[in-house]
Amino acid sequence: MCTPSKTLQSCVPFPLDDALLQEVVEKAKDWAIMHGAAMRSKQDFNPDALLFAPFILTPSSFPRKEFQKAVELQPLLNELIHAVAHDSQFLLATLSSTEKVDEFTRALIAIYRTVLDEGIAQTVTLALLRSDYLPNFSDTIKQVEINTIASSFGGISTIMTPMHSYILSELGHREKLVNLPDNKALSGLCDAMVEAWKLQARPSAAILFVVENVTYNICDQRFHEFYIRETYPHVAVVRRTLTQIGEQGRLGPGKELLVGDVEASVVYFRAGYEPGHYFGAGEWDARLLIERSVAIKCPSIQYHLAGTKKVQQALAKPDVLRRFVGDDAPKIEAIRDIFTGLYSLDREEGGDEAVALALADPERYVLKPQREGGGNNVYGADIPAALQAMSSAERSAWILMERIFPPLSTGYMVRPNGPVPPPLVQLVSELGIFGAIIGSKDKVLYNKQIGHMLRTKLSSSNEGGVAAGSGALDSPYLID
Repeated sequence: MCTPSKTLQSCVPFPLDDALLQEVVEKAKDWAIMHGAAMRSKQDFNPDALLFAPFILTPSSFPRKEFQKAVELQPLLNELIHAVAHDSQFLLATLSSTEKVDEFTRALIAIYRTVLDEGIAQTVTLALLRSDYLPNFSDTIKQVEINTIASSFGGISTIMTPMHSYILSELGHREKLVNLPDNKALSGLCDAMVEAWKLQARPSAAILFVVENVTYNICDQRFHEFYIRETYPHVAVVRRTLTQIGEQGRLGPGKELLVGDVEASVVYFRAGYEPGHYFGAGEWDARLLIERSVAIKCPSIQYHLAGTKKVQQALAKPDVLRRFVGDDAPKIEAIRDIFTGLYSLDREEGGDEAVALALADPERYVLKPQREGGGNNVYGADIPAALQAMSSAERSAWILMERIFPPLSTGYMVRPNGPVPPPLVQLVSELGIFGAIIGSKDKVLYNKQIGHMLRTKLSSSNEGGVAAGSGALDSPYLID
C-alpha cells in the first residue's frame, strides 16, 4: 500500500506511561461493557455473553472544517439519493448490465419490477442513510460510499463520545472535551422511525425490525429498540427474521403487513442486505411480501438498489447529477467535490480503458462489487488477477474506484483478547454521517442530518468494518 507520510496531531501526547495505560485500558473496557459498547462473539457465540466492541482508547483527530462540511452536506445527499430511488427508469437502465451477471442484484430487481407492475402500495419511504468519508492527504474529504440499508453503529457510536470524554478526563485532559462534537445519532435514527410510524396513523401497529437469524451486533440494534420503547412507550417494536416473516407473514384486506398477530406499519431492515441472509425461496417471498404491503419500508426496494456501487459510479458522471439536482451549480459543485474517481467496467461504458488504468497502476485503485457488509473489496496488487479471472460480462458487476490515501493518526486499539497493554499503532479513520429522509416521489416531508460515527482501522489494513472484525469504534477529535 502507498503510505502517506502525513500524520495528524494526536489529542494527547503519546506514548502513555505503561502503568497509566494499563489502568486506563481496564477502566475503558469496563466502561464499554457497562454502557453497551459491546457485541456477541463470532468465534465463540453465546447469546448470554457479551464482549466489548473493539475501540480506540482516545478519540482520533479529524479536520474540523471537513467534519462541518460533511454535516452540512448530508441533507443535500439525502435529497439526491431520494430522487435517485424514485427514478425507476434511471435505476433499471443503470443496473441493466449488472442485473445480467449478478444473481443477488437480479433478485432484488425482480422484486422491484413486480411491485412497479402491480403499482407501489406505499409511496412514502423512510431512508436512514450513512455517507462514509475518508480525508485525503490534502485533508479534504472524499466519499467512500453511501449506505442505504442497515446503516449500523448509530447506537454504539452515540456512547463513544461520553466514553472518550471519560477517558480524556481520567488522563487529565478535561479542557479538550470541547473538541468532541455532540452526537445524537441514536435519537435521530429512532425519532425518524417514529415520525414514519405517526404518518401511518395506526396506533396499534408496531415498528418491525428485520434481523439476522443470529445477531452479533446485538447492542447496536437493541439500543434503537429500547430508545423507542423508553421515549415513545405507546409505540410497539417487534423483531423478526426474514425466515419468520416468510412463515408467519400475510397481507390484510387493505395490504396491511401482518406477521402472526402483529400489524407492522414501519419496517426497519437490519438484515436482507447480503445473499447470505436469504436461505431460499421463503426469505425472498418475505421480502416481496413486505414490498407489496402498505408498511413504510426503511429502505424500500428501490432505495436498496439506489445504494449499489454501480449507481454511485453512475452519479459521478457530469451530466447525471444534473438530472437529479437540476442546474443548481453550487449544489452540483458541493456534491462533485466529495467524489473520487469512479469508473464503470462495462465494455460499452469505457470499461476496457478502466481495466487498462487498473492494470497499469493497481495500487491506485479498489475493485468494489455490489455488496454491503464489508470484506468484499479487492485492493492493489490483487486487482490484476481478479480482473483477468473475469469475463467482460462478469466485470459489469463491479466498479473501479480511485483509492483515497488518508492521513495517519496514532493511538491504541483495544480489542477483546488483544495484547495487554495494547501497542501504539498507526491508524486511519473513516467518518460516517447519518441522515434521515421521509417522503414520496414528489414531496419530501422530513430531511435531517442526525449524527455521526467514526470507524478506525490499522493503517496496514484494507478493510475497516467493525462488525466484519477489522476496525474499531472511535469518535472524532476535531482539529484545525
